Amino acid sequence: MTACAIENETAEASGASPDAEGAGKAGGTVLEDSAPDDPPEDPGGPGGASPGTSLAAPPGSLPVAAPAFTLSADGSYAARLALARVTADPSDGAGGAGGAGGAGEAWFVERWTLDGHEPYAVPLPLDQPEEPDSEVLPLADGRVLIRRRVADRHAVSLLYPTGPGTGELPLGAVECAELTLLPPSPDGVSAYALSAGPRATSVWLVAGGAFGPELVAEVPGRCSGGVWLDRAGRMLALDREMPGGGPVKAVAVDLERGGEVTPLLQIAPDSNDRLLLADPDSGLLLIRSDAPGHDRLGWGVLGSCLPVRFPECLRPADVAVTPFAVQPGQMLMPESCAVALRIDGPAGSWVGVWRPAGRRLHQRAAPAGWQAGRGVWTRDGVLRLPYADGNVACGVALLEAPADEEPGVWASSGCGAGSGAESGMQPSGGAVPLPVCKPVPLGQAPLTGRMVPG
Repeated sequence: MTACAIENETAEASGASPDAEGAGKAGGTVLEDSAPDDPPEDPGGPGGASPGTSLAAPPGSLPVAAPAFTLSADGSYAARLALARVTADPSDGAGGAGGAGGAGEAWFVERWTLDGHEPYAVPLPLDQPEEPDSEVLPLADGRVLIRRRVADRHAVSLLYPTGPGTGELPLGAVECAELTLLPPSPDGVSAYALSAGPRATSVWLVAGGAFGPELVAEVPGRCSGGVWLDRAGRMLALDREMPGGGPVKAVAVDLERGGEVTPLLQIAPDSNDRLLLADPDSGLLLIRSDAPGHDRLGWGVLGSCLPVRFPECLRPADVAVTPFAVQPGQMLMPESCAVALRIDGPAGSWVGVWRPAGRRLHQRAAPAGWQAGRGVWTRDGVLRLPYADGNVACGVALLEAPADEEPGVWASSGCGAGSGAESGMQPSGGAVPLPVCKPVPLGQAPLTGRMVPG
């Protein structure tokens, strides 16, 4: 496994030139504009402003599994691969992306700006369409990292709007079979990726380093997931399966100490314990584990002596529930954090809001065109949900966290069902004692200096 840095530090901008009718050009093809109005100019992108034309296809034209939509660490930007209609440029003798017919569809990077009064989208096309298996990740300065597979390597570049076109800064490549971008680093300027092998997993710094992609840690075992435990971008939690098989356990990796590994979740000896979300302010952890006998959503507190709890209200019938955002700023009050959950059922996807103290799952309709499973909380308890529909190319819907009518009492221990069994208010969903009724507490927090009550 090797990494190669690309020496030239600038790349010639190309593509996405607006014409008199608001369309952009990319490598001999004309991208059809689907935005109803021109959004405001981009004040913060490196290299100047760029037109805010949306490349989103009309409803119904996207494939079933569209590439992921990713938010920056602070929620100010987002990025995705958008599918656009393309037609042949009459001045180009080639047939364009559509081949003989002169028209077709192609993937291009699209960046959303979400922290202003009016959200807007900026297309970042180059002279060639992107592959749908490419990954994008927005940084806090408005640039978008893209990972592309090129033969047996994974090339990494930064894209940014520059005048009428798109600038590209190649960062280098990692030579490996698979490379997956991790969630945006909390520092806003670094980006990391995982390369999992049969016996060890490599953690790569792919943006923010001095000399291109840099190997920063080798973790024994096959790792997946990826959750940041602090705001400095130093402590990374990974779900690890050791060579030869066995249960999956979440571990903490210290990237500033050569990848030093610390056990994080040890609920039961043979249980699969995965970390889904973590809030550095309060220490709240959202966990998926089969320790209760089957996969359940649970919660715990980093560094606490209390066991993990598995609320009954987090397993409504016939739907899948996945947490995606935790309210920040609740220092030392993990039970007060509002947690946003994606609920998937036969009727589609909608939004759930839950607090550990309230132990009630509030269910709300999602805005049409919601980028399902994506959103960010403000410190004041307002959930911002990005969406795009036939009328809005880039929008943010606001959902205020509902109040819990009957706040629950934060139980001190135990996991059996109590008097709230029928209302879903009990701290655990186990109706009868289980062999793992009193699980081993969370592993000692790898972060020092925080004292959590209880």
